[in-house]
Amino acid sequence: MGSGRWSVDAYGAAEDHRARTGRDAFDYDAGVRSSRRRQDWTAHPDLDPYQVEVRESRDSAEHPESLAIAVLFDVTGSMGYVPRRLQEKLPQLFDLLLDRGYVQHPQLMFGAIGDATCDRVPLQVGQFESDNRMDEQLGRILLEGGGGGQKTESYELAAYFMARHTSIDCWEKRGRRGYLFVIGDEMAYPRVYARGANTPVTGYDRGGRRGVAEVIGDRLQGDIDTRAIFDEVREMYDTYYILPSGTSYAGDRQVLDHWRDLLGQNVIELDDLDAVSETIALTIGIGEGTIGLDEGLDDLRRQGSGAGRSVERALSGVAGRADGAGRVPVARRSVVRRRDTRGARWV
Repeated sequence: MGSGRWSVDAYGAAEDHRARTGRDAFDYDAGVRSSRRRQDWTAHPDLDPYQVEVRESRDSAEHPESLAIAVLFDVTGSMGYVPRRLQEKLPQLFDLLLDRGYVQHPQLMFGAIGDATCDRVPLQVGQFESDNRMDEQLGRILLEGGGGGQKTESYELAAYFMARHTSIDCWEKRGRRGYLFVIGDEMAYPRVYARGANTPVTGYDRGGRRGVAEVIGDRLQGDIDTRAIFDEVREMYDTYYILPSGTSYAGDRQVLDHWRDLLGQNVIELDDLDAVSETIALTIGIGEGTIGLDEGLDDLRRQGSGAGRSVERALSGVAGRADGAGRVPVARRSVVRRRDTRGARWV
């Protein structure tokens, strides 16, 4: 995946069409809600992680140095507003990434995170795209809005998928990490569970916790500690957790300490939920060394964005850590990942 180029004109035409026809930007979600009972809700086939071998970000003649960028957002409870704002702000995001020259060849993936103990659809993962198919990808996300009310969601399942079911050329060919942004307001579960409790080996029946076997289809020999899976995913991706205001646990010290324990300083508190897209763009520009924070804030002013003060407060720590070359260099590991023939684990 990842061919083609982003077009603001194509985005505008799609928005106009939706306005004329009365279609929701998240048309799959609207269709599921109007035609199915909740117990029959399922992920769109294009975003269902079950038995997906790999999601790929690949170089091509059109995009010779692709950069993988994944944005996964919690869609439970008060977090359901975030994907709608991301969809509305795609033109501004790409104006910063492409037109301002932060990144030459970004390839974006969007996905959604729920709760594997109680939600019908605990994980949705799209493709890496360079063109307007990412708008279509967002429109296929089910905004379930569930969650269990216990201050945890299944972020660790998403990290497992990103670590073991994505393949990105920026890392594998050039030893350059991609970017992973997790937007949420709760904590991860302590383990990636190999299998669920009180559920069949495959699929989802009635209640109970689901694990990797039920949600993704891999058969692991045992559970994986959440810290270990985040350490694994951070080898491939610069990983950030964004906690916006206006959500159930905004500013919660237990949640923030949990993520700082997992990701160190890559935890961003954002006091304006509407500033998520700008925060992502400037984090990438600063990380790539193509801008400094002051330059990025100037770009926001030129855009007419009112998010500058919020982004400045959120990213002051990130900008302070960036050196003159941008991201901290990492050595590429001489490791080829392969899946064994039984699909039991990655080796």
